[in-house]
Amino acid sequence: MPTNYQVLVNHEEQYALYPVARELPDGWTAAGFSGTEEECVAHVDARWSDMRPRSVRAAAGASRDGGS
Repeated sequence: MPTNYQVLVNHEEQYALYPVARELPDGWTAAGFSGTEEECVAHVDARWSDMRPRSVRAAAGASRDGGS
């Protein structure tokens, strides 16, 4: 029987695939999508174009804007 996965996201807006039948790991929340591994990978690929953590993206944006 194939494993169904769900897409998870953490506070840094990073994505992961996780088996539906398992309890969510600490620090991760369901992103509202589940399916086969291939479907979940396609879902993540369509949404996660910048793999830098949110804090790094924010720092880079602040430095470009003259912030600290």
